[in-house]
Amino acid sequence: MKTAIINDLTGNETLKTIFERRAVRKYRPDMIDDDVLNKILDAGCMAPSAMNGQPWKFYIATHKDTIASFSEAIVKIMPKMAIKETLKHPVATIKTLLHELPHTMHSGGEDPIFHGAPVVVFITAPKDNEWAGLDIGMCAQNLMLAAKSLGLDSCPIGFAKFIEQTPVFHRLEVPDGETVQLAVILGYGVEKPEPHPRAEHNVIFIDRMECC
Repeated sequence: MKTAIINDLTGNETLKTIFERRAVRKYRPDMIDDDVLNKILDAGCMAPSAMNGQPWKFYIATHKDTIASFSEAIVKIMPKMAIKETLKHPVATIKTLLHELPHTMHSGGEDPIFHGAPVVVFITAPKDNEWAGLDIGMCAQNLMLAAKSLGLDSCPIGFAKFIEQTPVFHRLEVPDGETVQLAVILGYGVEKPEPHPRAEHNVIFIDRMECC
């Protein structure tokens, strides 16, 4: 079923965008035009949310020096935060580190967190919103799909939440009642990663009706 869908995307731009989106970790320095960036942010705001709470706020960094300072600060506190997260969620944290650290090392020390992207969108939500994680995930997906449809690339950056533990966090001007959930980097990618294998046995019909 999945193979058939992948091989027949002609005429369906939505499916084409979904299947062609990749996590890109190498970018040109070219800045995104304001009108294009605004369209991407508007798409993020169109995501569904619990009780239409729309809990997200976007804090956007576009200056190369600012982004580099954020990246450097996060790298410095990552060992401490990794230990802390491992103690709380050992299996999940180890899996994350095994997946993300090779990409960080591959960056060669030059912006290992945000990978040279010209735009970083930090996404926050109220600290007391128990559904915020789900809402932010859908919002971030909208951002990334919109970016792909407009000829840009993107990548979700989970390590970005550690910005809160750094001395430069105040530069984001995030109020006390909010917390950084995630960041999404945007820009014109200079790599085209191959798709990772997808699970083939994760669709379970509990009462499937025959259509014919």
